[in-house]
Amino acid sequence: MLVERWRRIGFIGAGSMAEAMVAGLLGAGVTFAPSIVVTNRSRQERLDAMALRWGVRTTRSKAEVCASADVLVLATKPADVPAALAQLQGLVTPRHLVVSVAAGIPCALVEEALGEGIPVIRAMPNTSCHVKESATAVARGRWAVDEHEQVARTIFGAVGAVVTVPEEWLDAVTGLSGSGPAYVYLLMEALTEAGVEVGLSPEVSRLLTRQTVLGAARMVLETGEDPALLRRKVTSPNGTTMAALKVLEEMGFVSALREAVRRATARSREMGEELAPERARRLLESAGT
Repeated sequence: MLVERWRRIGFIGAGSMAEAMVAGLLGAGVTFAPSIVVTNRSRQERLDAMALRWGVRTTRSKAEVCASADVLVLATKPADVPAALAQLQGLVTPRHLVVSVAAGIPCALVEEALGEGIPVIRAMPNTSCHVKESATAVARGRWAVDEHEQVARTIFGAVGAVVTVPEEWLDAVTGLSGSGPAYVYLLMEALTEAGVEVGLSPEVSRLLTRQTVLGAARMVLETGEDPALLRRKVTSPNGTTMAALKVLEEMGFVSALREAVRRATARSREMGEELAPERARRLLESAGT
């Protein structure tokens, strides 16, 4: 659990990532529902649903969130960050810790908007926070110190694995693990459909697919062996697995995955460049008018 000083957490944004984090934090006992307050830009029904499901407090007032929270989680869509930061100007002080989970948004942009001395941690979790199995990387901003990093690691460590990295790595983290669950879900969709095509019922195919993916992940985690070694162990010469892997190789499966990670990484970098501090200042000024 977080120490009292950092137990009050406010979420700016009420989307899927915010809800996944709320679910994980409450499930892990890191903080309590009355200590969490959530706001969003326009959807009151979304706030009502989160309050009903999780027992958290909700408000339409960012001033109220800032007054009642010590940790502010910036969980809006990247395109909505300038408007959100404009509304937070003057409300956030150095007593706060701002944790940004908006993909592609550099610490410098948040610092530029909120002012000197505001500690910022940039984080890239994924939606597996909901089941406390996120893979999260965190990086310090200019004014974040050891205590702030530890708070962020406690928050994200409660909902999965967490590592600290240089900020310049976070675009790559976004491409790999931030977007990674979608790659796995697509793989599972394809396996389930393929199972039906070769004669299984949809129910049986779904069950076998889920357990196969879960079991493979656990084998890697619990044995500590390299995935390449485990793959070789289950690939008998001239067997069924070898036949399947040859097809995947011929159709560019590995190359496609690598290119997907590269493209997601590049897109994360592009998003940051589109909202670079100089342009962000102009957007903030226009959002505030």
